Amino acid sequence: MLPAPNRLRQRSDFTSAVRGRSSVRAGSRLLVVHATRTDARAGSPPRVGFVVSKAVGGAVVRTRVKRRLRAVVAGQLADLPAGADLVVRANPAAATATSAELESALKPLLHRVIGKIEVTR
Repeated sequence: MLPAPNRLRQRSDFTSAVRGRSSVRAGSRLLVVHATRTDARAGSPPRVGFVVSKAVGGAVVRTRVKRRLRAVVAGQLADLPAGADLVVRANPAAATATSAELESALKPLLHRVIGKIEVTR
């Protein structure tokens, strides 16, 4: 479980991270990571949200994928810049992926979007 200050909860925050003007995106076969960073949240801790649609699978499969993704992101929180909002979206192929495969797909995507939001600032 992610600590409460690191959770993205509001629909408007998800929307701004995915569709906002300053949002960036990086994707792979398993995952897509959207990120944004605003000056209004400059000193705040990074927040992460997860989107796992019904296309991934049934409720049990979706919950398993979310749980695995949360565990990977929890280990990466120290590497995320302050004030960043990230949304991790699972593609249908994530349903059959192991935890190690999700981790190996997520880490480079996180580094790629972090590099992009650092450059755009």
